[in-house]
Amino acid sequence: MPRLLKSAPGLPPEATAEIADTVQIMLARLRTDREEAATDYAARLDRWEGPVVVPRAVIEAAKASVDPTLMDALHYAHDNIRAFARAQRASIHDVEIELRPGLTAGQRLIPVTCAGAYVPGGRYAHIASALMTIATARAAGVQHVTAVAPPRGAEGIAPEVLVAMNLAGADTILCLGGVQGVAAMALGLFGTPEADVLCGPGNAYVAEAKRQLFGPVGIDMVAGPTDVLILADSSADPAMVALDLAGQAEHGVTSPCWLATDHEPLARAVLALMPGTLDRLPEPNRSAARAAWDAMGEVILCADRDEMAEVADTYAPEHLHVQARDLGWWRDRLRAYGSLFLGEETTVAFGDKAAGPNHVLPTGRAARHTGGLSVHKFLKCVTWQQVDDRALGDLAQATATISRAEGMVGHALTAEARIDTVTRHPRAVNH
Repeated sequence: MPRLLKSAPGLPPEATAEIADTVQIMLARLRTDREEAATDYAARLDRWEGPVVVPRAVIEAAKASVDPTLMDALHYAHDNIRAFARAQRASIHDVEIELRPGLTAGQRLIPVTCAGAYVPGGRYAHIASALMTIATARAAGVQHVTAVAPPRGAEGIAPEVLVAMNLAGADTILCLGGVQGVAAMALGLFGTPEADVLCGPGNAYVAEAKRQLFGPVGIDMVAGPTDVLILADSSADPAMVALDLAGQAEHGVTSPCWLATDHEPLARAVLALMPGTLDRLPEPNRSAARAAWDAMGEVILCADRDEMAEVADTYAPEHLHVQARDLGWWRDRLRAYGSLFLGEETTVAFGDKAAGPNHVLPTGRAARHTGGLSVHKFLKCVTWQQVDDRALGDLAQATATISRAEGMVGHALTAEARIDTVTRHPRAVNH
């Protein structure tokens, strides 16, 4: 039975009902007043009264202002993200199969027409999120990508974020945050097409807006605070484990960071190292990380690696980092995670920023049933079927029999009418 060497007291429950009500009211007004409501919310909530549709001249000025070293890093990351997404797209394909003579069925993979990518603001400039969402939609074959990001002061969208959005292939960029940004994409405001799918992380209001809009509009997921679980055995370096926990904790007080190990000396060493490791971060990152570790950090002592894997499958973390022997065993055994990071060298930050696989991942144990954002989210897997006279009799008879057993006489009649048609007017078979 796993034993907690450090438990997480957690946080007071969030006022989810109040958030839901606020979002519902805002969406109702945005549906009615459209651009007028969006610009009003932008002015009142984000203090932004500049142009909502970012002009080309502003994008070019941002490109000129970005440090060349950062620009090289953006190209490096974008190349990896795009290559991985294209490989995902190439791994799935249209299918056609003759199930029996005269009965053919298939699937088609059709990209959605328009995707909406939300790039969050807040404490950090989420440069990588722009690449992850927009480039993946592009690799899927989406015709139009609208992207939004909140302003960062009087300059509007942070230049480095704006450059990343443009590099990844956004067709239209809107300087809007929060509920109004999500709604602008879903409703097709400011001359953009209505988004078929909304993607990208955001705060609780953004997540709630996506949840309420879901139905006519697809969403990637309803994401909560980011989390990490590290699985470490006696071969792990306690200092590296502590640093990786601190690095993820800087997301803030709501972000869980967990360690599961079968080696108590390692666990004790990590606990002893955490205060000093957190002190290595500058403010305000240090305070954010310390609050997360105090409220949401856990250290779990397990009997063996099988019990560690059971803990991982139960927690179903967003980021699962294995710092242990026999990485192949872990890769084959683990079953519930957003993205897996194998080996001490493979820090979670690589996946968050530049390695290639997507960093928009399931949180709150949703990894039990879904993976992260991928080209699949922007593709409709639709099916088709066609029948000719060789299969028509047997197919119609089976359909009619099942339909009558269900009490659906109308369905049975439509099937039986086809039998009659074939009997009266046999048709040539087209091969």
